Amino acid sequence: MTVSAEGEAIEAIKRLKARYFRLMDTKQWAAYRQLFADDMVFYFESDDAPAATCADEFVAHVRSRLATAISVHHGHTPEIELTSADSARGVWAMSDWVDDPDHHRAFQGFGHYHEEYRRGEDGQWRISRLRLSRLRVDDVAPSSGAVSRSTPAPR
Repeated sequence: MTVSAEGEAIEAIKRLKARYFRLMDTKQWAAYRQLFADDMVFYFESDDAPAATCADEFVAHVRSRLATAISVHHGHTPEIELTSADSARGVWAMSDWVDDPDHHRAFQGFGHYHEEYRRGEDGQWRISRLRLSRLRVDDVAPSSGAVSRSTPAPR
């Protein structure tokens, strides 16, 4: 793989992760589902057993957890390594803010996403393995449920 092709692959994976955060926070579930390999596996924290063993199960899990919440997720300082022309792994520092007044819970978390990626036959990179590990979670007071936006979020 040429240096140029490696750079293009890494940039494509960065854009993939940017869409991951935006589509999750704006609850665009059909588009969000397209970011994952069908057989993706999700691990939460240090659990040995996967919390989801396919993309549909993972998306349903996230959708359920964020159903009544407002969330803001950020990824920072990606460390992406190509392991072949069509596979890669990466670590992203992350922070998230989740406010779910319907369930009287809000928190801010900090940690890392540990991921593997695969390029499909269609040329698109997708997440094939994901482990979320938070190093710190601070509970905060949930909002009153009122939402203020300068522009409406797309649905």
